[in-house]
Amino acid sequence: MYRSHNNGELNASHINKEVTLAGWVQKSRDKGFMIWVDLRDRYGLTQLIFDEQRTDKTVFEKAKSLGREFVIQVKGTVIERESKNANMSTGDVEILVSELNILNTALTPPFTIEDETDGGEDIRMKYRYLDIRRNPVKNSLLFRHKVAMEVRKYLSDLDFCEVETPYLIKSTPEGARDFVVPSRMNQGQFYALPQSPQTFKQLLMVGGMDKYFQIVKCFRDEDLRADRQPEFTQIDCEMAFVEQEDILNVFEGLTRHLLKELKGIEVDKFPRITYDYAMKTYGNDKPDIRFDMKFGELNSVAQHKDFGVFNSAELVVGIAAPNCASYTRKEIDALIDWVKRPQVGASGMVYVKCEEDGTFKSSVDKFYDQDDLKKWAEVTNAKAGDMIFVLSGPADKTRSQLSALRMELATRLGLRNPEVFAPLWVVDFPLLEFDEESGRYHAMHHPFTSPKPEDMKLIETEPGKVRANAYDMVLNGNEIGGGSIRIHDKDLQSRMFSLLGFTPEQAEEQFGFLMNAFQFGAPPHGGLAFGLDRLVAILGGQETIRDFIAFPKNNSGRDVMIDAPSAIDETQLKELYIKLDL
Repeated sequence: MYRSHNNGELNASHINKEVTLAGWVQKSRDKGFMIWVDLRDRYGLTQLIFDEQRTDKTVFEKAKSLGREFVIQVKGTVIERESKNANMSTGDVEILVSELNILNTALTPPFTIEDETDGGEDIRMKYRYLDIRRNPVKNSLLFRHKVAMEVRKYLSDLDFCEVETPYLIKSTPEGARDFVVPSRMNQGQFYALPQSPQTFKQLLMVGGMDKYFQIVKCFRDEDLRADRQPEFTQIDCEMAFVEQEDILNVFEGLTRHLLKELKGIEVDKFPRITYDYAMKTYGNDKPDIRFDMKFGELNSVAQHKDFGVFNSAELVVGIAAPNCASYTRKEIDALIDWVKRPQVGASGMVYVKCEEDGTFKSSVDKFYDQDDLKKWAEVTNAKAGDMIFVLSGPADKTRSQLSALRMELATRLGLRNPEVFAPLWVVDFPLLEFDEESGRYHAMHHPFTSPKPEDMKLIETEPGKVRANAYDMVLNGNEIGGGSIRIHDKDLQSRMFSLLGFTPEQAEEQFGFLMNAFQFGAPPHGGLAFGLDRLVAILGGQETIRDFIAFPKNNSGRDVMIDAPSAIDETQLKELYIKLDL
């Protein structure tokens, strides 16, 4: 056998035992008459010792040739370590080596295989298999495994059944762009890779599976960000004979279970807020509630003086940044420049210092007196020592700008502690949103989302006012899951397709299989999908997902390790009836 123990398990209880270990050389220290080698595997480090007096001469000389990342096997005796290392699980012992077998030599790595490496992101992605040897990446992948196992255990205990759905499906026009796959056997026709298993999980409900889940790969050909990849993983779930409350309870329970088992954190029942409240109070539909800084709308207390900027604005809105009244003019100007960046797009910003003595000092003292500014403080819940920041302009745009500022201030003030978890539900989303460019409605979530029963009467007369029977779970300012109660009635689904601009022929061509299934007794059903990559990253204390994916793509959607995507052979193109005209 290659090893009797791994490199993380030996301790004082093993002293005087003969052991066999294998792994990679982390580092070697040659003192001439004595050589120490740190041997690493997934489980930890063990120190090896080669002693000129106690080690066979041939073995000792071979040890002198060892380089970083050589793969070796050793046999030896566990002995007590003279200089113990309390930071290592094996720090009380070392191995006096009697046999050394070099299983494979190694080139010098392009970066150090250490927790704090000297390798930049590009080089580490190119040599991802080396990066995985580092503890931060290795531990992230192990943590992902633990999350997935806890999800499977929790859902299986609730009688959910894991069912695999197809990867080669039909392209649909809704949502992001599809990745398409040409079919050699069907000339000129293409499969699409699934953006989600949405229709298949609904068909499983029609099929009577009752409770389904799947940890599944999904694919979207869209622009990338730090928390997006062209291929990503969902915890995809669906339940039959349920209402919204049933689904919220099950998956709130799952999230509480993960926080308790993986982080040792007990969380009370999740707050629930409506979409309208979230947009009005936080400026976005995935608010971070680890900190306060709620929006205060100031129109009624700021549009009665001769300050034209506010008087002409659709919305005047502010937030109170805690303990920021001490900001210098230089710091304030830097924030004003920050909100003026193209990424935020504000034209300027007004500020009010809430002094410790109860007075106020603002950038608009020329227009507003102390009584006015006191009212601003009341609306924004500002206290002595706080600073009020105010933006104005078109309502939606201004809320978005202030939301960005709120998050930036929270980051600068250290209010976004990754070890604090603040989940909530956002409910009552609009069912539809009108696109001025195309002149038609688009589904806010997807075309299979059911309207709220009490809003059903509006679907013919005022479709823009219809609320969706939909819900998102938000954790620390990130949407980690979302879902809805689905339409299970063929006539209502047909009406939805019509609202979205589908002709009956188009609806039949794209979704006829689902409509036909509804005619054979579709139960009321609904579900939810978590983004596993994002969920794992947040539970792991990170905002980005790459280190929790074994082989991620870069910001251009490329795998720089295997150099993909890449051109394919002309013969393959001919077999697929594809002619490139670049």
